[in-house]
Amino acid sequence: MAAQLRAARRPGRALAALALAAAGGLLAAATVGSGPAGAAGTTLRDLAEAKGSYFGTALTQSNLSSSTITAIAGTQFDMVTPGNEMKWDTTESSAGNFNFGPGDQIVSFAKAHSMRVRGHTLVWHSQLPNWVSSLPTAQVQAAMENHITTEATHYKGQVYSWDVVNEPFNEDGSLRTDAFTNAMGSGYIADALRTAHAADPNAKLYLNDYNIEGLGAKSDAMYQLVSSLKQQGVPIDGVGFESHFIVGQVPSTLKANIQRFTALGVNVAITELDDRMPVPASAANLAQQATDYAYVVNSCLAVSGCVGVSQWGVGDPDSWIPGFFSGYGAATMYDDNYQPKAAYNAAVTALGGSTSSPSPSSSSSASPSPSSSPSSSPSVPPTGAACKVSTQVSAWNTGLTENVTVTNTGGSAVNGWKLAFTLPGGQSVTNAWNATVSPATGQVSAVNLAYNAAIPAGGSTTFGFQANHTGNAAAAAGFTLNGVSCTAG
Repeated sequence: MAAQLRAARRPGRALAALALAAAGGLLAAATVGSGPAGAAGTTLRDLAEAKGSYFGTALTQSNLSSSTITAIAGTQFDMVTPGNEMKWDTTESSAGNFNFGPGDQIVSFAKAHSMRVRGHTLVWHSQLPNWVSSLPTAQVQAAMENHITTEATHYKGQVYSWDVVNEPFNEDGSLRTDAFTNAMGSGYIADALRTAHAADPNAKLYLNDYNIEGLGAKSDAMYQLVSSLKQQGVPIDGVGFESHFIVGQVPSTLKANIQRFTALGVNVAITELDDRMPVPASAANLAQQATDYAYVVNSCLAVSGCVGVSQWGVGDPDSWIPGFFSGYGAATMYDDNYQPKAAYNAAVTALGGSTSSPSPSSSSSASPSPSSSPSSSPSVPPTGAACKVSTQVSAWNTGLTENVTVTNTGGSAVNGWKLAFTLPGGQSVTNAWNATVSPATGQVSAVNLAYNAAIPAGGSTTFGFQANHTGNAAAAAGFTLNGVSCTAG
């Protein structure tokens, strides 16, 4: 995803009030034997481990100052992914000067709570210091190899796995253009994996990406890459499905996709699960979220090579979603008071445990069947619908990201959508998420992906793109949905 997307994962909310509130009862969500979130033998970690799997979370350095977050994390989860603390801009902000202090704090927390660590991430086009991108191409490979070797050696024996290369593909399945492809072409991925293996032979080595969870062009590209790497004898142990979903839009081909990757001889992990919805959350969306969580957990459990599930963050207050997707949130298993939602109960049930229903204030009154799959909207021809569109632009010197929310204001569902619009002069799209966007300039169209084709009546969907600009960072305009003009929302 875009640099600003991941930078938004640095929680910006004050946690002191939550820490104080913990003393007043919020820890009930995480204390063994104190209720549905922590009844003895029914924690996510215990249930997952009983099935030879794991259930993880992501933590940042700032999260460690919240007793509420750490209590839940240490009790419920047995794997931790550092949110930002092992990325290049933190560990080597200037050439040859390494800082492992923030990452060491996450590792220390994991050790104290008998948790394993997913190292995240060694090579990524985003959160990459300017000095790397500014290097002459002849020097990039040496810089990359030195970075990987130094960091992987520092954490040797302390991490379960590494996301060696993160998000290497565009939505159409083409390889991203960045400092590494410019210098080494597609061969940088094999070189990165070999370098990481040499530094820590026992760590599991992964490639990690988003929008590869279902069958499609992007997941096909990852599949072909992994197949090629295996044929070359390149050390690769797994593929990470990030799994940043929208409620009701989890791809129905998730299990089949997991199966085809594991058939190559690699593991699959659900690495960054969340399931966002418009806020304030409705009872219907919370119930659907529970169905989605159960479906994801069951899909992983059904395939022996799927090793575990990690949620991105502990609860809704520390989730990255509200800071990036305007109007969306409630994406995790824990609500704004760190109380378990229906999604938590659904995950526990899918793992073979039993729970009592959460309170109506935080979820629906009944948990879904763990064998159920994501619901789908009625299938109708994509002939157009009444619609409104809202946009949110985040710009910097020569670039921007734009989030676009499309709401179907008509009386019937749309199944299959194409949103046409005009980019301001001087803007050029470089990548997109949750849609295929083309061409790069001028009159542009965004077309749904396989998993988000349906927009129910009154419902909405969100996609976004990153673009370069030459000074005009205004939002796109002139939106039409399947040929019907949309109003501004």
